[in-house]
Amino acid sequence: MDSFTQIALGIAIAEVCAGKKLKNKTILYGSILGTIPDLDVVVGLFLDPVNAVLIHRGISHSLFLFLFLSPLLGWIISKLEKNRIDFLPASIMAFGCLFTHVVLDMFTSWGTQILWPLDYRFALKTIFVVDPLYTIPLVIALIMVWKTKDARLRKKHITKGLLVSSFYLLLSCSIKLYALHQFEKALNKQGIAYAAIIVKPTAFNIILWNANVATTASYLLADYSLFDSQAITFTTYNKNKALESQLNGNSDFKKLKKASEGWYIISQKNKSLYFNDLRFGLLNDNPENPQFAFSYEFIATESELKAVEVPKSKRDGKRLLLKIAKRLKGN
Repeated sequence: MDSFTQIALGIAIAEVCAGKKLKNKTILYGSILGTIPDLDVVVGLFLDPVNAVLIHRGISHSLFLFLFLSPLLGWIISKLEKNRIDFLPASIMAFGCLFTHVVLDMFTSWGTQILWPLDYRFALKTIFVVDPLYTIPLVIALIMVWKTKDARLRKKHITKGLLVSSFYLLLSCSIKLYALHQFEKALNKQGIAYAAIIVKPTAFNIILWNANVATTASYLLADYSLFDSQAITFTTYNKNKALESQLNGNSDFKKLKKASEGWYIISQKNKSLYFNDLRFGLLNDNPENPQFAFSYEFIATESELKAVEVPKSKRDGKRLLLKIAKRLKGN
C-alpha cells in the first residue's frame, strides 16, 4: 500500500499495543515502524531498474527479518523510553507494526515474500495500492485519538477504526470472488478455453475489476463493473512468441519474466523490443498499439540489451482515471 496508509496503520497498531504507556509518542514510533519495510525502495535507488523491481517486498517484508529486527527495535525503544515501556511490550509493538504492514501489502497485486527465503510471493489481489476507503477510517480514528487523553476512549476509537478498515479488506475479498465468478461464467458461455486467470481491482476502488486470461496463443483482457448490464467482452493480445525468442538468454528478460510471474507480452515499436507486465493493466487499450502501465524498453549496450522502464506522464494518469471513472458506472 501507499506510504501514507502504512504510516496510519503503523500508528494505529502502536496505539493498540502501547497507547496507554507512550501516549502521543505512538505517532512517532508507529510512523517509523510502519515505514521500515518499504526502505527497500531506497536500496533500489542504487540498483539498476530490473534488480530494484526484484528486491521490492522481498527480504524487507519477511517474517525472518521481523523476528530478528523486532527485539532489536524493542530494545532501542525501551532504552529511549525507559520510564514508560519495557523491552517485551516494546518488542511486541515493533513486531505488530512490521507484520501488519506486510499483511496489508499481501492484499495488493504485487504481494510480498513474507516467507523469504522461499521465492513465492503471496498476493491476494483484492485491493489497489491506494484505496481511500481503506485509509479514511484509520485517519478518522487517529484524529479522535489525538483529541482525547483518556486511555480507554483512545483504545475504543482506534479499535473501531481498525475494525472498519479490516471489514473493508474482507469485503474486497468477497467482491473479488464474485467478479472472478462473472469472468469465468462469461468465458464458459463464450466457449473460450483458458489455462489461467487472474482478477484484480482497478485504481482506488473495488467496484471495477480487470481480468487477465491466458490461452495457448494469446492473452485475453477484460473488465467488469458491479454496475454492468451487458455481457463481458474480451480483447485479445498475441503472446508474440517470435519476438520473445529474440530475448532468449538475456539476463534482464529472465529477471522481468520472474518478477511478472509469467504474465507478460513482448512487443515491438520502432525496432525496439518492449517487456509489458500484464498484472497492472493498460494506460491505452488499443489492441494495435497498447500502452501498458508497467513497460520496459530493451536498449542495446556494449554487452547486451538492457531493460529500462518506460516513463509515464501525468497525461497518461489523467486519461486512465477518467476512463476508470466513466467505466465504473457500468457498460
